[in-house]
Amino acid sequence: MSYETIAIVMFASMLAMLLTGQRVFGAIGFVSAAAALLLYGNGAVEMPFNAAFKLFNWYPLLTLPLFVYMGYILSESGIANDLYRMFHIWFGGLKGGLAVGTIMLMVVISAMNGLSVAGMAIGATIALPEMLRRGYDKVMITGVVQAGSSLGILVPPSVVLVLYGMIARQPVGKLWLAGAIPGLMMAALFIIYIVVRCKIQPHLGPTVRKQERDMPLKEKLKLLRAGIIPFLIFFFMTGLFLMGITSLVESSAVGATGATIAALVKGRLNKKVVEETVRKTLGISCMFMWIILAALSFGAVFDGIGAVRAIESLFITNWNLTPWEVLIMMQLSYLVMGMFLDDTAMLVIVAPLYVPLIITLGFDPIWYGVLYTITCQIAYMTPPFGYNLFLMRAMAPKEITLVDIYRSIIPFVLVMTVALILVIVFPQIALWLPEYVYSR
Repeated sequence: MSYETIAIVMFASMLAMLLTGQRVFGAIGFVSAAAALLLYGNGAVEMPFNAAFKLFNWYPLLTLPLFVYMGYILSESGIANDLYRMFHIWFGGLKGGLAVGTIMLMVVISAMNGLSVAGMAIGATIALPEMLRRGYDKVMITGVVQAGSSLGILVPPSVVLVLYGMIARQPVGKLWLAGAIPGLMMAALFIIYIVVRCKIQPHLGPTVRKQERDMPLKEKLKLLRAGIIPFLIFFFMTGLFLMGITSLVESSAVGATGATIAALVKGRLNKKVVEETVRKTLGISCMFMWIILAALSFGAVFDGIGAVRAIESLFITNWNLTPWEVLIMMQLSYLVMGMFLDDTAMLVIVAPLYVPLIITLGFDPIWYGVLYTITCQIAYMTPPFGYNLFLMRAMAPKEITLVDIYRSIIPFVLVMTVALILVIVFPQIALWLPEYVYSR
């Protein structure tokens, strides 16, 4: 059997197991272990041990549980609720103002957590019922929450970019900086779309009643304090890192400590908050570590049989594709896989294949990490089987149907596609900030 055939069999077996509903790390780990034993014999049992040692020796991985902890303690202690109330009062007088405030809330949550599921949970439980109660169009606001929550995997500290950095062997700091401007650009495009749409069709996003907004300026200014804590945490966490005062891991520790102190000062650091935060942090962190471990094992087998060189030969030599045509094919493959898999599963499956090919073709792997992330955002919000669509269905109120969810995402997917094209055509949107910071 040729190495190309072995690679195809491994890839097909893994996809088949994933489609049966097996856990991602279990499916990938099983296929890689079985292939290693069949190809290399009993000596292959050392491969997962080597992968485990490589994983636990990777010092930046400590950022993962610390960032997840930071986001959950801010969420569980109610600081995110305070933040939404601030946006509710300050933007309530604008047509579609609550939807604009929700996007801003999602950006802040993304900057505090790095996971899209956290933004989705807060948006679906806090923002969505509030906007429905005030007469907002249910289709539009469902799309707002889904689109806003997707920013969590792009705006730093993105956990997905940490995983990409681990698998692609790229500096996480550069990846975060590369994702910052595209993430803010995408949020700005969402806001522009909401404002323009609600100006044309005012019934989609009515203003909040004047009685609710009519409060003394002194009270309004007090509400701004809700934004001070998240801003200070993000400033000290990211600012100290960019100034070279703290390392990446130390910055994550600063963020986690700052969030704990904030909850303590607010008087909300009780036993229930701590238990929920620790339980959720442990669950998410262990899940990601198992996925990385499986990915490293799978990548070692794939690399050992020369699958990367086989893919390169197929695209460039046999099919005569140009580098840009290869890049477009890669992005299209993400859109197809995103109908069935989440972002981490897609990353684990294709990064060991695509990243070496991207480098061979002369593209910047940091820039490609941003392209991958934006394409994943689009992919798992694309019907009929987008991962985010079913996550929203599980969290949304009963009056929002699956058809509403499908309809809601169409304009936002188009906006995200515009953002993706802009980053492809103008790579400096992603590369300017890391180049500027790291050249100092």
